[in-house]
Amino acid sequence: MSKPKYFLYARKSTEDDDKQVMSIEAQLFELREFARKENIEILKEFQESKSAKKPGREKFGEMMLQIENMDGVGILAWHPDRLARNSIDGGRIIYAVDTTKIVSLRFPTFWFEPTPQGLFMLQVAFGQSKYYSDNLKQNVERGIRQKLRRGEWLTRAPFGYVNNPKTRNIEPDVVKSKIIVRAYEEYSTGKYGFESLAQFLALHGVTTKSGTPLGKASVACILKNKAYLGLTKHFNEYFPGSFAPILSLDLFEAVQKVLTDRSHPRKSKRGHNFPFTGLFRCGECGSMITAQWSTNRFGMKYRYYRCTKKKGKCEQGYLREDALVSQLKDRLEQISLPDDWTDYMLEKVEMWRQESVQLSGSAVGKLKESERETQEKLDKLVSLYLDGDIPKENYLLKKSDLLKQKVSLASKLESARQERKNWVEPLREWILDMKKATQLVSSDDFSEIKDFLYRVGTNPKLRDKSVSVSFCPPTEFARKQKTDSILSPFSAPTARGDFAMTSSEVRICEQGGTRTLKPCGTSS
Repeated sequence: MSKPKYFLYARKSTEDDDKQVMSIEAQLFELREFARKENIEILKEFQESKSAKKPGREKFGEMMLQIENMDGVGILAWHPDRLARNSIDGGRIIYAVDTTKIVSLRFPTFWFEPTPQGLFMLQVAFGQSKYYSDNLKQNVERGIRQKLRRGEWLTRAPFGYVNNPKTRNIEPDVVKSKIIVRAYEEYSTGKYGFESLAQFLALHGVTTKSGTPLGKASVACILKNKAYLGLTKHFNEYFPGSFAPILSLDLFEAVQKVLTDRSHPRKSKRGHNFPFTGLFRCGECGSMITAQWSTNRFGMKYRYYRCTKKKGKCEQGYLREDALVSQLKDRLEQISLPDDWTDYMLEKVEMWRQESVQLSGSAVGKLKESERETQEKLDKLVSLYLDGDIPKENYLLKKSDLLKQKVSLASKLESARQERKNWVEPLREWILDMKKATQLVSSDDFSEIKDFLYRVGTNPKLRDKSVSVSFCPPTEFARKQKTDSILSPFSAPTARGDFAMTSSEVRICEQGGTRTLKPCGTSS
């Protein structure tokens, strides 16, 4: 009987080029040297980089197909675990030995002969390889679960963080984390797209390995990465992290809103400079007020505003922009407050702010307690899932709710610690708005006038060439105080007395989608 020829098979477990780089090369060198010493003739070499834990290896399948179509061939490999770590591939090799398709198996590190004892030892070797893989999988999964319980990041740190080998966790990078915050702030303004934000990041040193700006997909991943909220990720599932967040929840949600709005982009036409369009409705038919250019008999161009008449017949005429601006400034003059009034009111607000700082201690304590209770619920939920007491669908749904609640509580707690002026600040902004009205009376920035009226005014209409704008209760209150002071002059102390409300006499109201403040007892 002629001496059999052999197929040489070498395999490494990972497909990554940067892992087990020398495994294939080392196996080939050792096997070729072994073949030379043992006078083994190599018919063909097969090598691949793929795990043998599951069946489906391409090169292994190609080798076995050739063996099954031949009569008597051998296999040379480093160890039986290079050939199979699963029962299907192991059984396929043993069956080929039983049917004499494989007449010899040679290993530098393992002895085999085609006898009942040899086949039994080969089965043991394959069984040990499968046991090692299964046991390794359980140990890795157990380690991952423990790291998730501790809130540790499992892989290489995302951009903006750096791996800390001492703590086996990640922490914000001093420089890169600030770049992330800046990128989120810029994108939340709505002025950037993926390409322009990639250029912005490139200016700050964030590029690909080749030095080119990041692609759209990479920029999108950065803008959607919940790791910046302090959450760790495993298989598209997020867990509470024990590392410091880079972003606030409000900034992250603002960016997500911009991404959502831009997911269905609309084509926009080049518009004209009509500063007051989109602000007024027709007082007769309720249609929006539009604008257009016109030229008088002297060849001078001017803008005028008129009803679109989209809701049917309407008898309203047009109003030139200069007349419209004059009426708007008259309305601004009515609500503007003298500087000594606003200065006094700002002093009062500062006093209330200091009072609120003292009263907010109990609120911080309640938030901490709620945060602790939420964490306990999360811990119990994870334990129930790991014990198999609840299905995965219910677990993921409840966990998502608890994570959102946890992030929200953390944001509120941070806000309570740093600001502690949740109701005082809107009042301060309203006072500054009244001061702003005084400045806009003499301003020619029509866009700024429109933005101000849109923010503080309600139900703006145009009818019979006359502008009507209502204001929220606190602004109407200020207008009435100013009107009364003109009709009945009074001294400064009396005026201040009219505004000297205590903090308990002010409450927040919602009107027209605008957050305002009003004195108690006034109608909304």
